[in-house]
Amino acid sequence: MKIVMFVGRRLVRLVLCLFAVSVLTFGLLQLAPGDFAGIQAAGGGNVSLAQQATSETRSELGDRYGAEVPMWEQYTTFMTGAVTGDLGPSYRYPHRTVEEIIASAFPISAALAVTATLVAVGVALPIGILAAVRRRTILDTGTMFVATIGNGLPNYLAGLVLVLIFGVALGVLPLYGWQGPEHMVLPTLALAIAPIGVLARYVRSSMLENLRQEYVVTARAKGGRESAVLIGHVLRNSLMPLVTVVGPMFASLATGTIFVEQIFGIPGLGHYFTQAAVSRDMPLLMGTTLFFAALLMVMNLLVDLSYAAVDPRVRADLGLASEGRRRQDVADGDGTGDTGQPVSAEGTATRGAI
Repeated sequence: MKIVMFVGRRLVRLVLCLFAVSVLTFGLLQLAPGDFAGIQAAGGGNVSLAQQATSETRSELGDRYGAEVPMWEQYTTFMTGAVTGDLGPSYRYPHRTVEEIIASAFPISAALAVTATLVAVGVALPIGILAAVRRRTILDTGTMFVATIGNGLPNYLAGLVLVLIFGVALGVLPLYGWQGPEHMVLPTLALAIAPIGVLARYVRSSMLENLRQEYVVTARAKGGRESAVLIGHVLRNSLMPLVTVVGPMFASLATGTIFVEQIFGIPGLGHYFTQAAVSRDMPLLMGTTLFFAALLMVMNLLVDLSYAAVDPRVRADLGLASEGRRRQDVADGDGTGDTGQPVSAEGTATRGAI
């Protein structure tokens, strides 16, 4: 029951946050010079609405966002459509609805984000472990130095460097377009470089913290192999900070591919967001902004729920652990739970480490 109440509270908070984001975004767009009538007369930025739109589409746009329609009514019309899944046509792409653009473009951005996240985790995890195990050695210093440089490198600058090296100098990878798997290599690396630096430092720090805990000394004193202690105890408890970072990082990558998509000519959602900003495409800007905000908040919710799968203390707090399992967590070892860290005598979680 606790988990239902927890999710319910978070969903209510999500709705309120989306409402605040929508009001702020719409208000900022109205402060910018120009309105729908002026944008239409100017040709919708770089694309002529008169050439692309049918009379029916132009009429629909005029009814929704025409100069004679009050601002509050425009906002109400858009938000009513957002709730029902009808965001209406785009200014810049009047032959397509906003939801169609999002549905076709987001899978491309998501594919880049998923691939970049997997690459970042796969590379950063062994680097962080080796740096922690070989603390204060040349391996530790060298890997953390490189990780710090990568962490400070913006993805657009990383993309340009990769283009110069692998595209121009070596000529081994394509530079532009989205036709096959080979086109994913450079943009994926450009997106993954900074997360690798962040995750490697998180893993190293968490590993060093857990290596100093008493349960590690106890496990070693009981004759446990070093590899078993590192993997079964230290690494498992070190995953909590990693879970905390990876979820929002994926959302950030999925919503932050704007520059990379522009550099490599990828037709993802970031590309359409940029074009919408250039042409003052209010429906598409509002739709993509709300979608990005909802994605980020949903990922944060999933991260919080994933704690329960990693840490039994959180399961106990949320009421997901059975009484027998909680007692086993207390009886396991010398008063430690599955994670090897202390829990209270009643089996409830001690949240000091969260």
